[in-house]
Amino acid sequence: MSKITTELLLERAVPRSTRLRKIETLNLSKLQLKTGDLDPRLFSRLRHLQKLDLSDNLLDKFPSSLTLPDLRVLNCNNNQLEDVTALKQFPLLEELTYENNVYLTLNDDYKVMFLLENLRLLNGKDITKLAKHVRHVNSRKLTSKVTAHWEKFFRDQLPEKYTAEQVKSIRKKFLKSVQTNVVYGPSSLSEFTRWRVKMIAEEFLSYSLGLELNSDTEPEEKAEENEEESTESPREDAEDVAQVGDFSSYINNVTITPSKRKRNHSKSGGGKKRSKSQANTEEGAEDVSAEPLHFLQCHSKGNSREDFKTQLWSCVFEPVLDSGARKDPTVSSSRTVATCGGESVCLIDCETGTVLKKYKVATEEFFSVAWTTLTMVINDSRKKAHNILAAAGRRGIVKLIHVAADFCYGEIKAHKKPIATICFSPTQETHLFTASYDKRIALWDIGIPDCDYNFKASQLLVLEAASIPLRIALVPTCPEQYLLAGCEGGCFAWNIKLDKGEKSRPFEAIFQFPDDKSMTTSHRVDGLAFLNDDVVVSKSSKPGCIYLWSWSRSFDAKGKGCQRTVSAVILAELEWSTTDMSYLTLSTCPAKGYVFCGDEKGSVWMYSLSSYTTAWGSPKGKRSERRISPAQILQWPELRMNGEQPPEILVNNVVSDPAFTYLVVLTSVNITAIWKKS
Repeated sequence: MSKITTELLLERAVPRSTRLRKIETLNLSKLQLKTGDLDPRLFSRLRHLQKLDLSDNLLDKFPSSLTLPDLRVLNCNNNQLEDVTALKQFPLLEELTYENNVYLTLNDDYKVMFLLENLRLLNGKDITKLAKHVRHVNSRKLTSKVTAHWEKFFRDQLPEKYTAEQVKSIRKKFLKSVQTNVVYGPSSLSEFTRWRVKMIAEEFLSYSLGLELNSDTEPEEKAEENEEESTESPREDAEDVAQVGDFSSYINNVTITPSKRKRNHSKSGGGKKRSKSQANTEEGAEDVSAEPLHFLQCHSKGNSREDFKTQLWSCVFEPVLDSGARKDPTVSSSRTVATCGGESVCLIDCETGTVLKKYKVATEEFFSVAWTTLTMVINDSRKKAHNILAAAGRRGIVKLIHVAADFCYGEIKAHKKPIATICFSPTQETHLFTASYDKRIALWDIGIPDCDYNFKASQLLVLEAASIPLRIALVPTCPEQYLLAGCEGGCFAWNIKLDKGEKSRPFEAIFQFPDDKSMTTSHRVDGLAFLNDDVVVSKSSKPGCIYLWSWSRSFDAKGKGCQRTVSAVILAELEWSTTDMSYLTLSTCPAKGYVFCGDEKGSVWMYSLSSYTTAWGSPKGKRSERRISPAQILQWPELRMNGEQPPEILVNNVVSDPAFTYLVVLTSVNITAIWKKS
């Protein structure tokens, strides 16, 4: 039974009333009301209600038909509202407050300013002039851009006589294209802009061209909208824990020579003639041509456009919610990527180049970021999956950020020395590994925050390393039992099974690799990743050396004793730069069989290895005798910063999304480069 009755409404009226139709002011605050408690049939009798207080309840949205034709003042503070568009049913609304609704952002402010023409006060501020600008100037600019987009790209696609199927197809393509490519205003309003652009585009198709709209949104379009749920731009926080920077993400003082933006063709490193077998393999490989999309300078200290010194270290694509991500890696991420370097962490839309969110900690230098998806309790009866971003660096502290709410809800003081890298378990959503300069790798249970963001983190395990761990990777076939780490002094493996009892553990094995004519364990391993369930890719301090080796054939799980030395069973060696520069790490795209590694000249070496993996997977798979050349080397375009050539550009990291649509390149000169596969 609903909590709201006729008797309650009469009692909570100010002043008390004997008839619903006479009530002008109503206080329904602090009643633990949920959306289902707002009965439209009962509220429709409040014909003269002008002031309504719904603060301090549990509302997540408004019913679309409350029918309050005379409502002028509405208070929704301290609820759980996720959307404001239903407020358009109150056209006479003049004053609106909805502070402390953590899911609402600056974009929602602009939506209500557009939808409610009589609105004067929003959260206590006079928005008359701004609202007028939003409704008129903003709309005029966007309408012009939408019309131009149609004329330039779609007008000629529509025949003079068209079928209903043709209309449906071109409408779908146009709506998708226009939301992606029409950009206007600051990046903090990108979600509002997409919302308005879609609205304007639908009106344009319907009224200007006479293309009738289908009221039912197609499933494909719904899926695309869901992918962008978490890209709403944030409301600024007062704390320095997660401040948001609103500024253009593009490098306005960097120019790209147009001739250098042409497609890069395959280039073999070292200039050596390839063997016939190598040539055939590469000719049969998938075309990996890519085009540069964006060059961004979004990690500047103090937002300075002159900062070309901040080093960028880590990036990872955001998982898509409710996509079955753990089952199909090719749909496990969106086009949103988290990057870190210097004092900030950024979320970037790879297609548009828009910086969606930016978090700053003035005294920090971030080295690593990682995503997990937690099922959080929104209220007593509802649970919802949310993406959580962890970020860590020089201070040894892990920041936990609820991205959709734009809120850094907590921190874990994990180590007393800097944290080099972090990663979440793929099977235990709350398990986080932190690898530190204190020569330890810790496993934490970060817990699940409640509706008030209270959480409890606990340390489950400490792995003792002989040297500083630089990269870590969980073994895909047994992620709850074994962890690999590339360290300053070699490559190590630990048994991480939690039922073993010991909370502090030494390494179980150290791997030795070829060194001239012998084998050695003593080398820096600054790149480490799995190409598939068995093949490990590791990069050592030996110039030009990237090894592929078999985990199962190298490591005998039945072997006895700790700290034993085992020889890595080498499957192949990749041809790479001859530099002795360290910390230029590598990454893999398992679903597509690619390995990526940047070099000291700003280039990205891409290796297509899917044709090799089948042979390597057999029990007696032989080592590839010759070094495997890259399928392509993406060369750094000619950039000019303030009219001058940039200094030495090191590629610290390069990461693709699981489907290999985008390639994100992080550099030593505070530039994030985004490439798109052609």
